[in-house]
Amino acid sequence: MKIAAIRKRKGFLIGLSAVSCAAVVLILFLSGTFRKEMIVGKDIKIDDINEFYFTWSGSTYPPEFQRYRFYVESDRHYFYHETREGDHWPLTENDITVHGTLELSDEEWEKFFDGLKGSRVKAREENLDSGDSGPWLYLYWKGDCSKYQELSFPSWEQRNLFEAYCIELKEMQE
Repeated sequence: MKIAAIRKRKGFLIGLSAVSCAAVVLILFLSGTFRKEMIVGKDIKIDDINEFYFTWSGSTYPPEFQRYRFYVESDRHYFYHETREGDHWPLTENDITVHGTLELSDEEWEKFFDGLKGSRVKAREENLDSGDSGPWLYLYWKGDCSKYQELSFPSWEQRNLFEAYCIELKEMQE
């Protein structure tokens, strides 16, 4: 009699575990965790963003490298830029010729966010065969699961407007 009761209880616990796992998977699916891409402004809000990198690098002669970084530190917003120059490739941190950091106002941070709105963020992919100079765009945000970080602008026009904003901020800092 005791063995039957133990088996019955074990079967109940296994069933309960299966139902619990299914419920967790359903909740994660409905919350968007399993989606293949998210949209900035819809799925990713301004307060979710921790850091964003916009980098391009070319191996042509002379090689070129430019990075723009937006980030949050101690609840303050910053813009950082660096230019690397040299006669060899790849250019490294030792080749940084111009760089600077600018603290952003709330309005400037909102303009940064507006520049990203509508962009799609998907899981990072390693692509060794393209060989292009970028830009490589990575957004770090609350909920990215260290995976959903590769950003693409919805249009070339929006990308160019965003880069123009970066250049404007860079010139303010210089």
